[in-house]
Amino acid sequence: MNHEQDFHTEPVRRLRADLALALRAAAHFGLSEGVCNHFSVELPDASGRFLLNPRGLLWQEVQAEDIVMVDTQGRALAGRHPVESTAMHIHAGVHRVARQAVVLHTHMPYATALTLTRERALDTTLSQNAMRFHGRVGSDPVYNGLALDHAEGERIARAMGGADVAFLANHGVIVCGARIDHAFDDLYYLERACMAQVLAASSGLALAPSTPEMAARVAEQTLGERLQSELFFEALRRSL
Repeated sequence: MNHEQDFHTEPVRRLRADLALALRAAAHFGLSEGVCNHFSVELPDASGRFLLNPRGLLWQEVQAEDIVMVDTQGRALAGRHPVESTAMHIHAGVHRVARQAVVLHTHMPYATALTLTRERALDTTLSQNAMRFHGRVGSDPVYNGLALDHAEGERIARAMGGADVAFLANHGVIVCGARIDHAFDDLYYLERACMAQVLAASSGLALAPSTPEMAARVAEQTLGERLQSELFFEALRRSL
């Protein structure tokens, strides 16, 4: 298998460009944290290879040519930058166990704030933005320290229970999807929903959730038409 040759095919070039755009957009909206955290996407050829942001670059500076190709052990296969050795410890497990093509892991502030509460996660009956995630959120209630081996990634993946979105206790969040643009849209609106909940709770006023039935209806409406997600991503491509 010629990793370098595959790395420069047109489909992989497009994936690299989309992944880099998602990273820059996340930085633009304040969802990044130093040079930590990673976005990954599995190559569509089922070869067990992934595209990943490299070690040491701020998300806002990442371009398509900076993205690297790695295997499930996080070993660099192609690309001009080094790879953080722990980068795939969470991602590999989620890709493999949860069968997700795109895995976005962040410590974005408002979502992470909710992982510090007893509930550990977003209330999906509160805001309209929160309702889009109704029935899609899982949580890992156990904080197990830094993810320093693949076993921890697999444990997190099993704790997700098939959810698209996972709140990791005392840690951060994972957002998964079949496509980069759809997953990024969910990441953005997840943080907006968490921000609204944190701000409302900080007011000291009693919260007024809707019903689970209404939340389920809004989630169905949102997922039934993802054109808005695609248009948002293309708007980001033009502006960033």
